[in-house]
Order: sequence, then C-alpha cells, then structure tokens
Amino acid sequence: MSERDTPFDDPTARFAAGRFGMWIFLVVLAVVFASTILGYLVVRIDNGDAFIPVDAPSPPRILLVSTALLLVSSWTMQRALRFGRSGDPRQGGMMVATSALALGFLAVQGVAWAELYRQNLAISDNLYGWTFYVLTALHAAHVVGGLVPMAITTWRASRGRYGPADHRGITYCAMYWHFLDGAWIVLYTVLLLGSAR
Repeated sequence: MSERDTPFDDPTARFAAGRFGMWIFLVVLAVVFASTILGYLVVRIDNGDAFIPVDAPSPPRILLVSTALLLVSSWTMQRALRFGRSGDPRQGGMMVATSALALGFLAVQGVAWAELYRQNLAISDNLYGWTFYVLTALHAAHVVGGLVPMAITTWRASRGRYGPADHRGITYCAMYWHFLDGAWIVLYTVLLLGSAR
C-alpha cells in the first residue's frame, strides 16, 4: 500500500463504511421521529378529551391512499435495488416508478391538508390541528429531502449504472426510503389512534 492509499480505496471497504454511515444517519432520524411521537403522546394523554375539539374533523381518509402509495413505493424501491445489484436494466424503470409514487404521496398529503383546512382546521386553531400538521409535515419534509438523491439515483439507474460491482447509491437510497415508509406507518397509526375520542 503506497503512502497515498487509504482503506477506502478498496470498493468493499468504501461500501461498508458508507452503509455504516447510513445506519448512523437513520438512527439519528429514528430518534427525531421517536421523540416527536413521544411528545405527541404525552400531550395527547395529558389533555385527555380536551385535546380534540368537539367539531374537529378526523384525519382524512385519503391518507389511506397516501399510505398505500408509500407501501407500493417501498416495493418498487426494493425491486430497483434487486435489479441494481444484478445489473438488470429494469432498475431504471423501478426507480422511475418509485419517484412517481413519492411525488404521488406528497400530492395526496397536500390534498389531505387542504381537506382539513376546508373543514376549518388550521394549524393555529388548536393543539389538535397544530400537532397533526406539524407531524405530517415533518415526515413530508424528509420525503422532499429524499427526492434529490432519488432523482440522482433514478438518473443513474436509468442508464444502467448499477451492477454487482457497484450498487452503493441505490442501496443507500433504498435504506432511507424503507425507513421513511416505516416511520410513516408508525406516525399515521399514532395520529389515527390519537384522534379517537
């Protein structure tokens, strides 16, 4: 090994280090989401029935559509990862599908917020409205943040850049996306149960 060589000159070591770094990042995000959800639960339990105004609408049913879109996008992402690992050219199509589903998820979230607003639930009205908008916006912000690396990964996958020798980018993208999927399922379940009177 020359003086300029580092352990990260080895592609296997570089991939292992990148994956480890991604796990650390996901643990940090998990702490952010867990602490936010825990804060919500404390406020919800402490306020009891007073937490939900009498005329407050329940979470819109259209959120089931956004949940379904996110679940399907996790499946297409996993397929993209599988194809990327093997160098299969279908990796690009699966990444395009995942990106489209991600945008669909955000669009449906916007429709859900608009529906609540039309039902006279604004973020500044009460604690119930504030927590719903803030918690769902927290997740949506992380989805938006993931669109840039997803766009880069989609571009590379569409050109068949991933294969057995190098599939780092698509692996990191899949790790992040599956995390967001799991975080949404937990968050949506908590919000749904927390809105019950």
